[in-house]
Amino acid sequence: MTSTTEVTPADESAHEVELMIGGMTCASCAARVEKKLNRMDGVTATVNYATEKAKIAYPSGVEVADLIATVVKTGYTAEEPPPPAPPAVDPEADREPGTPAPAEDPELAALRQRLTVSALLAAPVVLMSMVPALQFDNWQWLSLTLAAPVVVWGGLPFHRAALTNLRHGAATMDTLVSLGTLAAFGWSLWALFRGHAGMPGMRHGFEFGVSRTAGSSTIYLEVAAGVVAFILLGRYLEARSKRRAGAALKALLHLGAKDVSVLREGREIRIPVERLVVGDRFVVRPGEKFATDGTVVEGASAVDASLLTGESVPVDVGVGDAVTGATVNAGGRLVVEATRVGAETQLARMARLVEDAQNGKAEVQRLADRISAVFVPVVLLIAVATFGAWLGVTGDPTAAFTAAVAVLIIACPCALGLATPTALMVGTGRGAQLGILIRGPEVLESTRRVDTVVLDKTGTVTTGRMTLQKVYAAEGVPEEDVLRLAGAVEHASEHPVARAVAAGAEERLGTLPPVERFRNEPGKGVHGRVAGHDVQVGRIHDGPLPEALRAAKEAAEDEGHTAVVVVRDGTAVGVLTVADAVKDTSAEAVRRLRALGLTPVLLTGDNTRVARSVAATVGIAPDQVIAEVLPQDKVDVVRRLQREGRTVAMVGDGVNDAAALATADLGLAMGTGTDAAIEASDLTLVRGDLRVAADAIRLSRRTLATIKGNLAWAFGYNVAALPLAAAGLLNPMIAGAAMAFSSVFVVTNSLRLRAFA
Repeated sequence: MTSTTEVTPADESAHEVELMIGGMTCASCAARVEKKLNRMDGVTATVNYATEKAKIAYPSGVEVADLIATVVKTGYTAEEPPPPAPPAVDPEADREPGTPAPAEDPELAALRQRLTVSALLAAPVVLMSMVPALQFDNWQWLSLTLAAPVVVWGGLPFHRAALTNLRHGAATMDTLVSLGTLAAFGWSLWALFRGHAGMPGMRHGFEFGVSRTAGSSTIYLEVAAGVVAFILLGRYLEARSKRRAGAALKALLHLGAKDVSVLREGREIRIPVERLVVGDRFVVRPGEKFATDGTVVEGASAVDASLLTGESVPVDVGVGDAVTGATVNAGGRLVVEATRVGAETQLARMARLVEDAQNGKAEVQRLADRISAVFVPVVLLIAVATFGAWLGVTGDPTAAFTAAVAVLIIACPCALGLATPTALMVGTGRGAQLGILIRGPEVLESTRRVDTVVLDKTGTVTTGRMTLQKVYAAEGVPEEDVLRLAGAVEHASEHPVARAVAAGAEERLGTLPPVERFRNEPGKGVHGRVAGHDVQVGRIHDGPLPEALRAAKEAAEDEGHTAVVVVRDGTAVGVLTVADAVKDTSAEAVRRLRALGLTPVLLTGDNTRVARSVAATVGIAPDQVIAEVLPQDKVDVVRRLQREGRTVAMVGDGVNDAAALATADLGLAMGTGTDAAIEASDLTLVRGDLRVAADAIRLSRRTLATIKGNLAWAFGYNVAALPLAAAGLLNPMIAGAAMAFSSVFVVTNSLRLRAFA
């Protein structure tokens, strides 16, 4: 199985911390911070530009303050994230009518204000420069008046970041933008005050490529102001889209209840959920959310888990059943005993898995980061070479300057930095909404290569519990009488088969009659007196069986089912068949897996006859059934398939599946299974529906395809745009617009994953 841990501590004494990084404006910023942190002894760091976080493993000799100091020395800010707030419902849902909406993110609001002012001032400058008919006498001086605040104040974030980077001997995308816009503005000032551009009656044409005119009469105010406005627009759209991309995780964190009614000495007391402790008993009324994970100790109801698992059908629960925090009580009053609180709840673990996946990096993103780290210095060299080449070939400094500025502005590597993390944020967030938890970005690569899916039978393909299948009655005996007698006697037994018969009888008939003189004879079954009749129920019957009952018993056993004979007053009156029932959705799930190009294999410790019966029911070929496998041998089966050249996915739910899940190229754990299985898996399916396995693989593949599409666009854009700019085929202002919208395109393409269904 591919590694799913982004940061691996070097030894047992290593610690981990997550830092919020401020001041990053492009992928090369993230690459610089990551490089500086990784130069520290024993430190392994991953910095994600989209989430603005650094996940760091560090040895005992290093303090968090040392890590923060290193980031600060690199020219950025760093701080530990605040402790998680108590779970809260959606703030919009709690807001009273007429009260103001929550305040907008201050950073986003400030960026929007800077963009609005800059766009309003830059628009007349661009229009006057592009449309000669709008150029009145001394129009150039009005353009200077309008453009100056855009370049100085609107572009201040770029200039400030470029200066900070310069002090640290580095260059980023801000360096390119700042150099380009200041160069264009500086040239314009020289032409206006020292050249001929300030003369009344001066007119200025606009071309999409490089124009060859007298440098002293050419101004680039529209370039300086337009580029700043376009890039601010790109930054704003990018920032807003990044917040939308992470909205699923925020929604997940806001699912929980805020307070809870706890039972204290027979009285209900309302307390905040963060004060709950394991063992507390709390009341959940119809329509309320479960405050935390627990076990029902009183009452019966239906639970709506759609917000957490994506499953729209409510699930019935009663005494002894487990419930999950943040799900909704859709029926009667329940009393629940808390079994997990705080960071140990399923909701908190889901959020942690999603966030870890969003912070990770796929291998393709590491390649993009390496390119971004060297891209800016290379672009600076290309810009200088472009200026020199144009000047040497044409002798025209104006054309040379225009081409060099276009190179500086077009070459921002932002799209490269956003290609992977934005798709990961949206894909993993959408998965969380559908009950699919993707542990890390490397998982996506595994889903593309998988060609075989091994399905554990018990609890995955089947329900994992014995259920009553069929009732066969002797001639002249009503089926209800057979079931009533058998159910009454079996109700007193704790055997799994007995529980299945009793539960089936209660479900079909309701209340069962009482049993007297009950006794259990190992190997023979159970006996008792019901409604005046001596009743025996067991797998072995010494007396004769009517032909119809004998045939039914043999047919059931041939299918791998357990058959028990019901004897009344010494005469066999019926046969009941019991089996670990196949889930209603398993056959459809197998069809979906086949449609994805996967070969399903059934793996079980049961005997071959039972396994083949289940396989036939769900549509798995007999030659793809591996039965009578001991728990410790499941790993060997997975390895054997891998040696045959197959790339194996494993779906399981039990402790005995954990090792096989970890060995497989891709491990999928049913969320209804054990913690050991979930911890060993790459993908967790929150609800116990095998169809979600196909959805998980499909979502992972779609996310990977989106990442690759984004990277193809980002690489292709830069590869194609740089030669065009160097060849003088792009006006710097058009270059600025293209650069800004390349990043917006990547983020928007990623947001399409929100519609995955």
